[in-house]
Amino acid sequence: MIYIIDHQDSFTWNVVHQFSKFDKVYCTNYFNIDKKKLDQSNVIVLSPGPGSPKDYPVTSKIYNKYKGKKKIIGICLGYQQILFNEKGKIVQQKNIFHGYQSKIKVTSDSKIFKKNSIFHVGRYHSLKLYEPYKSKNIKISMRCIKSNIPMAIEDTKDNIYGFQFDHDGCVEEAFGGEGGEVFSINTSSSTVLAFDFGDINFYF
Repeated sequence: MIYIIDHQDSFTWNVVHQFSKFDKVYCTNYFNIDKKKLDQSNVIVLSPGPGSPKDYPVTSKIYNKYKGKKKIIGICLGYQQILFNEKGKIVQQKNIFHGYQSKIKVTSDSKIFKKNSIFHVGRYHSLKLYEPYKSKNIKISMRCIKSNIPMAIEDTKDNIYGFQFDHDGCVEEAFGGEGGEVFSINTSSSTVLAFDFGDINFYF
């Protein structure tokens, strides 16, 4: 079962819709966490949302409790929450990206993506990871080509994945990956940002 923590963001239900194609999904509001269902889940998804990671202390507690025990995926705010809890400093960007399309590049060896692959993605965020940032296990795997801002992270030891980008209605179409891996984005009545990574196997 996939447990999605909704940080009061309308896009969360797009996330729920996509994940539900592949496994049972249980989604609750941040203020109404079902501890029993959370404990029963195999995957925890930290959704997008307003504000900054420090505004969601319960999510931080959940992250630290289940890190290394369950697969954790963070999207947008959820991505920032992972970094925040891994001693990353989340700061305001000089330029705010609300409804922008950007080219991002796979800049390091990745369990998910082919190195040097380039994607067009949608961005809707005003915060970013302050650098330099060092971590024993967290690896920055994707960056914006223009600004060099980190856009994705991986921790293959503890099975943690984070993505700053999400749908925002500005992405037309993008494909990438290699072999049996698939990465696709498109905009339609039910916008899809989907990943199929074999044993990783998650979609959003």
